[in-house]
Amino acid sequence: MYKVIFHNQGRVYEIYAKNVVQSGMYGFVEVDKLVFGTRSTLVVDPSEEQLKSEFGGVNRTYIPLHAIIRIDEVDKEGQVKVTQAGAEGANVTPFPSFTQKDTTKR
Repeated sequence: MYKVIFHNQGRVYEIYAKNVVQSGMYGFVEVDKLVFGTRSTLVVDPSEEQLKSEFGGVNRTYIPLHAIIRIDEVDKEGQVKVTQAGAEGANVTPFPSFTQKDTTKR
């Protein structure tokens, strides 16, 4: 079981998968057989529900290498979550992105 932490569009994702390998597509990590926690209580975690709907029906996903924060091999799955990157108290800040400036003369 693997815990994969990566950032995407200003958010940090923490997911669990049974298989993580280097992809045949250059610059990507292949994450296969995603695992979502089974709930024994009636408490619903909105973050987990968001991930289930976002990755529902996905057999395999490809994550760019530069988006990967960390991959850990773990004994069992934990709670999947999505958090805002760079939020107050967060220990992960997204890599800065640069935009092109308008260089046309007026």
